[in-house]
Amino acid sequence: MSKGDRRVAALRRFAEHVADVAPVDLSVRLWEGTQLPLSPEANSSLVLSIATPAALTRLVRRPRLPTLVELIADGAVDLEGGTLLDLAARAGSGSTRALAKRLDKGLAFRTFLPFFFGSGGGREAHAYAGVKAAKFGRGRDDKAQVQFHYDVSNAFYALFLDPELVYSCAYFPDSEADIAAGQKAKLDMSCRKLRLRPGERLLDIGCGWAGFVCHAVQHYGVTAHGVTLSQAQYDFAREKVTRLGLQDSVLIELRDFRDLSGMEFDKVASIGMYEHVGLDNRNDYFRHIGSLLKPRGIYLHHAIARPMKATERKFRRANPEFRTLVKYIFPGGELDHIGGTLDAMERNGFEIHDTEGWREHYGRTCRLWTERLYANREAAYREVGTAKTKIWLMYLAACALAFERGTVGIFQTVATKKARGASGLPPTRRDLYA
Repeated sequence: MSKGDRRVAALRRFAEHVADVAPVDLSVRLWEGTQLPLSPEANSSLVLSIATPAALTRLVRRPRLPTLVELIADGAVDLEGGTLLDLAARAGSGSTRALAKRLDKGLAFRTFLPFFFGSGGGREAHAYAGVKAAKFGRGRDDKAQVQFHYDVSNAFYALFLDPELVYSCAYFPDSEADIAAGQKAKLDMSCRKLRLRPGERLLDIGCGWAGFVCHAVQHYGVTAHGVTLSQAQYDFAREKVTRLGLQDSVLIELRDFRDLSGMEFDKVASIGMYEHVGLDNRNDYFRHIGSLLKPRGIYLHHAIARPMKATERKFRRANPEFRTLVKYIFPGGELDHIGGTLDAMERNGFEIHDTEGWREHYGRTCRLWTERLYANREAAYREVGTAKTKIWLMYLAACALAFERGTVGIFQTVATKKARGASGLPPTRRDLYA
């Protein structure tokens, strides 16, 4: 028996063991065509294909999440017939660690040791390669980091976002609402929480493709100012404002919000931008927002958050999944805990009025985005390439699972710039949900 045949035979024995003690409704297809079912049912439509023995060599030598990301991006490993969401559904509710405890460690060692000595080089070809400084003013290039994520392609984002290209958590009025209805409801809820009135000046920090500012101007009669660091978003937003005839009411700038000065706004919104700021920059961020807001002006803060740990030090210890996310999707990004956010806001001159959790709304949002991108994957391959599309399918599906399982959350917080006396808000929030 040749070395290759012995390796395949060993993998077959290990697959039979998995099917016996930790079954998953999944099949593995090896480079020479052998199909290995991981459950007693051999007719699974979900297939993990391994294109070359070198893929296993790379995984055995560097058993880390970035290795798997690179292998999938390069086509050396592929999930056929579905997405990570489908795999998670078939794996059931048991944890990966619990499943691993059932496996024969000696058998696993004997099966995969021969691959350690094979040929299988690799590098992190798809990761962000720029400067990753944590603190503003210490070599941190926010524009480069933002453009790595948002300047992928406007046409690519249109394949899975709603018609207005709103790239943040939707708000679903019911479980049957689609992504377009959910995003329209989110835009309107955000405007209502800001208590927008005709003639007011609104600033949107990280305005994206101008969905929020255009909605606010068209439906609430405000004058809006949006800033973004993404060239692709800026170009699209400017064209959209012109197409809608809103040039007299909407100003879009390719500009860092920290460069805004000498201005005062009635209302300020930050929707899905705070994740890019970094924990070491909390105080500078909120201090500058306060400098742009009139006394008792309303600030809407919409951001993803991680659950707090026993200590701040433990909280800042990023897990492998988040380190991979930063490497391939959101360079420079960090998630705060809601307590840290509220603490920093109060420390820098804000009074907190409401904080509302939208975790399950974001789980549904990301699930719908994943399904839409998967359905349009052939168009995505043509637009941005197979590697980028596959990385994004992993990212969106992983986000959906994280929100659904509660490992991350998201909150909308309403605050006002502190001043003596009444807040100016109504005594109840009944009107928001009527």
